[in-house]
Amino acid sequence: MTALLQEPPVATPQTAGKPHGNVLWRVVPWAVPFVAAVIVLLKYDTPAGQIAIYGLYFALAVVLPGTLVMRALYGSRGNWPEDLGVGAAAGLVVQLIGWALAAATGVELLLPIWIGLVVLAFLAVPKLWRHWRVSNPDPLPLAWSWGMAAVLLIVVLYGASNLRGTPLPPATFQIYQDIYYHLALVHEMMRTMPFHVPQVDGEILRYHYLSDSDIASASMLTGIDPVMVYLRLWIIPIIAVGAMVFAVMARSVSGKWWTGPVAAAVGFGGRALTLNGPIAPFGGGNPFSILSPSQTYVIPLFGLFGLICVEALRGKQLRWMWAALPVLAVAVAGSKSSALPPLFAGVGLAALVLLVRRRAMPWIAAGLLGSILFGVVVGLKLFAGGGAGTLALQPLATLRFMDPYERTLGTHDGILLGGFLPPGVANADGKGVLFIVFLLVWWVLAQLPRLLGLFVPLRNRAEGERGQDVAYWMIGGVVVAGTAALWLFWHPSASQGYFFNGILPFAAVLTVCALADHAERFRLAAAGAAAAAAVGVLLLPKTPWPAKNTFVDWGQALGAPFLIAAGAVVLLSAIALAVWRKRALLALPAALIAAVLGASLATGGDNLVTALDNPIPPVKEANAITDAEMRAALWLNDNAGQDDLVATNVHCFPIKSKNACNSRAFWIAGLGGRRTLIESWGYSDSAVAAHGVNGLPYSFQPAPDLAAFDLNERVFAQGAAADVQKLRDTYGVKWLFADTRAAPVAPALAQAADVRYRDGSATVYEIRPGA
Repeated sequence: MTALLQEPPVATPQTAGKPHGNVLWRVVPWAVPFVAAVIVLLKYDTPAGQIAIYGLYFALAVVLPGTLVMRALYGSRGNWPEDLGVGAAAGLVVQLIGWALAAATGVELLLPIWIGLVVLAFLAVPKLWRHWRVSNPDPLPLAWSWGMAAVLLIVVLYGASNLRGTPLPPATFQIYQDIYYHLALVHEMMRTMPFHVPQVDGEILRYHYLSDSDIASASMLTGIDPVMVYLRLWIIPIIAVGAMVFAVMARSVSGKWWTGPVAAAVGFGGRALTLNGPIAPFGGGNPFSILSPSQTYVIPLFGLFGLICVEALRGKQLRWMWAALPVLAVAVAGSKSSALPPLFAGVGLAALVLLVRRRAMPWIAAGLLGSILFGVVVGLKLFAGGGAGTLALQPLATLRFMDPYERTLGTHDGILLGGFLPPGVANADGKGVLFIVFLLVWWVLAQLPRLLGLFVPLRNRAEGERGQDVAYWMIGGVVVAGTAALWLFWHPSASQGYFFNGILPFAAVLTVCALADHAERFRLAAAGAAAAAAVGVLLLPKTPWPAKNTFVDWGQALGAPFLIAAGAVVLLSAIALAVWRKRALLALPAALIAAVLGASLATGGDNLVTALDNPIPPVKEANAITDAEMRAALWLNDNAGQDDLVATNVHCFPIKSKNACNSRAFWIAGLGGRRTLIESWGYSDSAVAAHGVNGLPYSFQPAPDLAAFDLNERVFAQGAAADVQKLRDTYGVKWLFADTRAAPVAPALAQAADVRYRDGSATVYEIRPGA
């Protein structure tokens, strides 16, 4: 953490000072990613009318109220692009408040009424009129807009790579089970509190579900089906808002306009420095994915909170924002539980620095810590708890999810915690210990674009007022805490990785700001190094998968690309020193940082091209849900009442599981949009709490309510009228979803309940009310 030992000056954001060209010309850059997004959505079967409706909704129900509220509480940034970017993040929170009012009361109309009242207040109250315009204009260079347009274009292409692998139902396909799980939660968010686990009726939902509530809100406000919102319309705008927020943070910290687009590109378009190898380090991806809407959604909120903390610690007056911070903290906690702890650590480190330096209580930092702590406590009460809290302390547990370790030292680690250290680590001999050290060094090298800002020494600064900037301390603390959590904790599904994924944009900001600290006089050298790194990464041969699972084979496979890259760096540095001598020596720190960032962007670009170019793997019918099954579930969504309860004989993935049942089907509740008595319980608190019982992972544990489950199974297997009626009278089940692919269905069931829909192997029955 050398970079944290010396502090940069308090930066004044660098702008052009004057507008560049007319308004139309300044709008042109933003049209490029917008048009690209429309083309991508149309390509992947999104109706043009729904694209227009969603765009109008996002502008009027998210960006507009959020921008007005943010200006009123916190002030304008002096330019429209940053105001709208930060305002969109704030608008997500404004919308959450309206959704919470609707969910708590059961009055869905309160959501649009709330948003309308917020905007109406800024129209009706004269003192608020000034927030409709930019106060104290300080426009950004046109180059900033084009840079951010390029970043957003990358975001659109990454969105396309997510969409192309997830076809819209109905289609015979193996959609990842978590997508169905979140679709079920989206439907649950349209009901009234308290929320239940939609796949296991009666179990209270304890989960960070606010991303699902955002998708639900969009669906309720636009009338667009939740499947279309989640699988097509939602993800690109959310990622784009996150990129804008962290671009604002980078400019605010460094004082240089160009750091915004570069930090956004590295944070949202760059990848870990894997040098084109197929063996990616754990945590080597981007901080967003369609498979994890909670991780994607938290990024703009996390960034907004981090930006406010950075600027408050540097002396900006928060004014009315103090009242909003606890609400923002709860929103972050309810979006992803792994976000606030690293932020608390970062602000805590900054507070300690201020305390030591000033020898007085840093009350601003204390207030920020109090707001964060409030969010953590309320988040634990509202969104967490139960048996799902399986995060445990085990240093180096992340190795258990990395192929080089898993296929050598970790072959017998099993699924249980297994002691203070992973069994393979605890029992390693001398060669094994050296191999573990090698893996850790390899991981750090692979993550240099994210971690380099912690190690690059900043140039000497004058004492006095310039020494008051604690932004580097705070952001560095966030990065260190997120990285430490990754390597200190264990979770049966490697969810400790979310601590690291969440801090990736912060890490990008830190590294890019370190580059800005060194690149004032040698930008051409830095740009040349970045270009050389990009070309080098693209031309390096791909790392082959090792032929044998030995320490030597893995060492060669992982180490060779870095040795080649190191040789190239030494050669280029020697040439530069010979040609430019002293100037090259002074430029070397900036050149090396730029080279690493260039390599990250090049690797990310190569991975993106691969993701868009590679053919989609053929569908394995045994694992897929058929289009007929999907149509039956979608029919149920269209015809069942909002609060109707469904019973089904589908519980397992794959659907035809013969022996152990992997209880993560989720698609009937997801596509059918209704609570199920017992569909799949793999993510329920009781199942996760039982992880390891009888040597089975949580997703293979038995059903939580065996009496209800036994009755459920008898209904489909035997079709006895008495059992069917008991299912309705005792548990309130109104619909039966039977699938002969899952298990045989008794013909007598058609006599005990009315057949309402049949397609392929799926049949939907309605249970008649008892006499």
